[in-house]
Amino acid sequence: MMNITKQDENFMKLAIDQAKIAEENGDVPIGAVIVHKNQIIAKAYNQREQLQDPTAHAEIIALTQAAAALGNWHLNGCTIYVTLEPCPMCAGALVLSRMEKLVYGCDDPKTGAVKSLYNIVTDGRLNHRLEVVSGVLADECAKQLQDFFQHRRGKNKEH
Repeated sequence: MMNITKQDENFMKLAIDQAKIAEENGDVPIGAVIVHKNQIIAKAYNQREQLQDPTAHAEIIALTQAAAALGNWHLNGCTIYVTLEPCPMCAGALVLSRMEKLVYGCDDPKTGAVKSLYNIVTDGRLNHRLEVVSGVLADECAKQLQDFFQHRRGKNKEH
């Protein structure tokens, strides 16, 4: 694992802010930020509930924004910051986009495809691999998710 920098933490805080927007909209609080040459070129949050789209994960929306910002679907030289370890769909999309680096907050033992269940982004059988930094503000990212699901379970008990 690579060292966590102050810059990683600062960009992760912005991803956490995006996750808060998802939560305010009734979606699982996951946020993503994509940076190119130290400039933010995309900010997104989960919008599955809002759009009724199973692919509307924060990472997928951010990838679309970043490609539009650069005018190129090859996202060489870009880093994505995401609050939760990407799922198989998102990890695959990161590989296909040629993203240079992935920085994420907490692990996802149920659907994580970077470390927990699979290791898609560094799989040597694929045509591209990403640098990975994990555990950036992991406790804060995990707490945000835990609080969301605890609140959701509490609401379900009331009905």
